[in-house]
Amino acid sequence: MTPFSPDLLPKVLDQVLDTVFLVDLQGRIVYVSAACERMFGYTQEEMMGRHLLDFLAPEDRERTLAEAGKVISGEPRIGFENRYVRKDGSYIPLMWSARLDPVEQLRVGVARDVSERKRLEARQAATYAISEAVHDVVSLRSLFKEVHRIMAGLVSMAGFAVLIRQLKDAELAVGYRSERWSEHDVASTPSDAYLRRLGVAAMRQTVGMPGAAPAMVPEPEADAEREIPPDWLAVPLLTAQETIGALVLKNRPGKVYDAGDRELVHYVSTQVATAIRRKQLAAELERSARYDELTGLPNRRAFQERVRSVMARCRRRERQLALLFLDIDDFKQINDRYGHVSGDHLLQSVARRLEQCLREDDAVFRLGGDEFVVLLEEVKSPDDVRSVEGKIDAVIREPMWVDGLTLQCRVSVGRAMFPTHGDTLEALLRHADRAMYAHKRPGAATG
Repeated sequence: MTPFSPDLLPKVLDQVLDTVFLVDLQGRIVYVSAACERMFGYTQEEMMGRHLLDFLAPEDRERTLAEAGKVISGEPRIGFENRYVRKDGSYIPLMWSARLDPVEQLRVGVARDVSERKRLEARQAATYAISEAVHDVVSLRSLFKEVHRIMAGLVSMAGFAVLIRQLKDAELAVGYRSERWSEHDVASTPSDAYLRRLGVAAMRQTVGMPGAAPAMVPEPEADAEREIPPDWLAVPLLTAQETIGALVLKNRPGKVYDAGDRELVHYVSTQVATAIRRKQLAAELERSARYDELTGLPNRRAFQERVRSVMARCRRRERQLALLFLDIDDFKQINDRYGHVSGDHLLQSVARRLEQCLREDDAVFRLGGDEFVVLLEEVKSPDDVRSVEGKIDAVIREPMWVDGLTLQCRVSVGRAMFPTHGDTLEALLRHADRAMYAHKRPGAATG
């Protein structure tokens, strides 16, 4: 058997992929293997003689000292995890096995880089959390806030924003931004224009990528092609079909984003993009189910849900509500004379004018055709209702400019009061409909 040379031991240790440390009881590094340079960015000479805590992430100091105390007391430890600061300022997560050499009075520790495992765990956790958020939140705004919380648990950040591409013109809009971007420097808070610039630069990175839609990427603003600063991170929100926006992150003072951060955020951004698009589609379906496509007013379904809810509240409080059922006099003649396109534009103008006549808690709905209904909540007396009727009549009588034409029209209005004219929706609608036709005025539309 070939005798073992003591000089061989350091050479062998330098071949080990994990980093081996010998640390004295005061915490100074007596020896560190060559793997430290790959792991920490420091050479052996730069680390030996220094205190191990000099390289420790400040946030992990207290629990690391407690762990070191257990090792010094003679308790072998395996699997403890903490983070150290690399030479470039980035964090590296490590898992340790350590014990005390009672003869030499040295702690012997082996540090393993668990960055890849942490990234995989973070991916899985983020994917699950985002999937849960899509089901739990009720609005896009709530989803953006939840994404902010999830992202803050993955990477260091002082500020966060979500930018969404507007479908009508492909321009970016700030859909969400954190309130504070620096604890100490108010002047560092970015403008919406700066966030859009970074978002545009991120989206333009997708040109030529599978699934990207170059024609729908916004044109760069002035200076938009300048390199994104290292303490900022802007990544596109890319679904399988299109680029829908961008995520923008600002790091904490003195910290920059490394390749691992960028890779993780890019991965999570695809999950976020899918979640946002899913929530947008759900919101659009919800809107189309309850809103009239032509006028943008709530439709018959929304009207029925709203009135039944208001009626229940009025019963509890012993209050009144009023329904004003109305249609446009001789609307068919307008359609026949000027065409359906002009008729549609007239309906849109009437809808906007009706909205101007209402209090904050009231609402106007389009039931179909030229039929509208106004809901007045908690009215005190019929005089209040007559006042609204007079305002509607005066506003609608004002000339309307439609497709180069000056049109004048009137509406016939039928009133029903709850509970005086009925205690069900059906009874109120019947009363209002009869009242409207009783006051119908022929020949009221002119062009």
